[in-house]
Amino acid sequence: MKKAVLIIASIIGFIVLGTGGYAYYLYHNVKETASQMHDDIDRVSDKREKKIEPEKKDPISILMLGVDEREHDRGRSDTMIVITVNPNDNSMKMFNIPRDTRTQIIGKGFDDKINHAYAFGGIEMAMDTVENFLDIPIDYYIKVNMEAFKDIVSAVDGVTVNNEMAFNYEGYTFPEGELKLNANEALAYSRMRYEDPRGDLGRNERQRKIIEAIIDEGASFSSLTKVDNILEALGKNVKTNLTFEEMKDIQQNYKEARKHIETFEVKGSGKMINGIYYYMVSEDEKHKITAKLKEHLHIS
Repeated sequence: MKKAVLIIASIIGFIVLGTGGYAYYLYHNVKETASQMHDDIDRVSDKREKKIEPEKKDPISILMLGVDEREHDRGRSDTMIVITVNPNDNSMKMFNIPRDTRTQIIGKGFDDKINHAYAFGGIEMAMDTVENFLDIPIDYYIKVNMEAFKDIVSAVDGVTVNNEMAFNYEGYTFPEGELKLNANEALAYSRMRYEDPRGDLGRNERQRKIIEAIIDEGASFSSLTKVDNILEALGKNVKTNLTFEEMKDIQQNYKEARKHIETFEVKGSGKMINGIYYYMVSEDEKHKITAKLKEHLHIS
């Protein structure tokens, strides 16, 4: 997940689910940043019977992509996180889709690693492929250029996590217990995989801990003093199909959901196919996840 996890979480914390508020002196700066971030897409999900209305507190889904973009190269979505938010019971569900997950790439007609969908066809193909994999609608996307990482973490003065396994990584020591991490430490904490006996599953859990920590930081009153720096980083490094009006509606109607976050894993197993490693998810596991998400989104 690398740098993307923290900037993504900051967007959710500060703009989508934070307590933030829209005081007059901040209103126009936020609106301008939202305009810079906005990138509409010509796409209609066939898994929705009608368009969602955040002002009416419809449950929503968000696909968050962390992309390492280079000049003349779209890059791959190294990070794929799905979040569903239900403002009626004030709850969120959040999980990583392992980037090596083997699935059909919608628009290409063959199976491949799910994170290749973005490289092949951009946001639209990534959203279509995730929709097909999970059999749920994806309403919004947030794409993050991972270069924004350090600016955002520094702007919130770091994050606090409860670390359950002591380890060393990239020159940093992470003892068990409550840790206050700066930008460099948080990056290393979220990247460690091979030293963890759980591999990707352990790394994913640490990534979600950081997301929850930044949501809490973003929702704190003290964060209002850091908004200018945060907005500058967001405007340069984030794209989303959320409009400013939708952000306001979500901030107003969905913000309490951050207090009740359920995280879980996509269970599967590794397999080599033609010399390439894939993460294989059974149909039974996909059905269980789909049922959980459809219930949360109030769709049949």
